[in-house]
Amino acid sequence: MSRHQKRVAAPKNWRLTRKTNKWVANSVPGPHSKETSIPLILVVRDMLKLADNTRETKIILNQGHILVNGKVRKDHRFPVGLFDIISIPEMGAHYRLLIDEHSKLSLTRIKEEDAKTKLCRVDNKTIVKGGKTQLNMHDGRNILSEVDVRTFDSVVLRLDNNEIEGVFKRRKGSKAMVIGGKHSGELGEIDKIETIRSSRPNRVTLKKLDDGTLFETIEDYIFVVGEEKVELDLEGIQVEGA
Repeated sequence: MSRHQKRVAAPKNWRLTRKTNKWVANSVPGPHSKETSIPLILVVRDMLKLADNTRETKIILNQGHILVNGKVRKDHRFPVGLFDIISIPEMGAHYRLLIDEHSKLSLTRIKEEDAKTKLCRVDNKTIVKGGKTQLNMHDGRNILSEVDVRTFDSVVLRLDNNEIEGVFKRRKGSKAMVIGGKHSGELGEIDKIETIRSSRPNRVTLKKLDDGTLFETIEDYIFVVGEEKVELDLEGIQVEGA
């Protein structure tokens, strides 16, 4: 994979100005797809504006100042994905990567306590050696757990020990964020789940939380963020970035 790509060809959900440098960094292969992640250099330099150029960004990263999901990341092309937690301990600053109502990847500043956990979606379940159940998460991590969850449920995961603290079920009445398609970034309450008996994805009807309007999307695009209410802090300070 090329280390760089033309800025105009970058995913539309990246917060970039199209009239500056011709080239922009490509992400290295990692836990997230290109469509749901952004290279760490763009988070540090373009969104948080902690550096003016690539050289300064690399210095900050090499000094171990930036943590992603509780781990120091030094590769400036590391892919930061949806619901990842970015921490800068020396500044006492913590952020969550979300997708906004304009379908752009955005950072929301969160409290230190909220940065200790991460919301993960269960994308698959497999049985491994010894008959144990392995949960395959949206961010590439695999966890052995006997917690009662199904595919497309979300779990609250402690970052220091990978223990599951809570589960949000994908079911009627649960609150979900749409992470793809034309309704990307919208929040809704699950109204109906239509199971499709074919290779096509299931259809989900949601009711917008702001005005009650019904809309439809595919199951792959929903990410449950609470049951009785939205459990994420979405009222934090949003970082506009570039």
